[in-house]
Amino acid sequence: MELFTLDEARAELARLLPVLDEIVRLRADAAELASGDTALGGLPEFKAAQARLDELMESVQQTGAELKGFAPLLVDFRSELDGVPVLLCWLEGDRSLDWYHRADLGFAGRRRL
Repeated sequence: MELFTLDEARAELARLLPVLDEIVRLRADAAELASGDTALGGLPEFKAAQARLDELMESVQQTGAELKGFAPLLVDFRSELDGVPVLLCWLEGDRSLDWYHRADLGFAGRRRL
């Protein structure tokens, strides 16, 4: 597994923010489309939105980041702080990477960097 330095993770997140923003938008569109015919369209548009979401989520994973949650969107970057394995943690709504948690504690152990 690839480890990111804090600077590398922040740079990767900056590149990923437009992708993450698109995932959030498409997630909302897909939810509306799943409810039936809407102003956004019907089944063909729903399937297209789902296919694009799969594509975008795969592109996030290919960076070495881990997509941990979909609603809300949660992305982790494996790293180490003072020799301890941690996950640098980005949560939907954040505009920068300012949180981490120990790998063994999970999201509940989230702390500000």
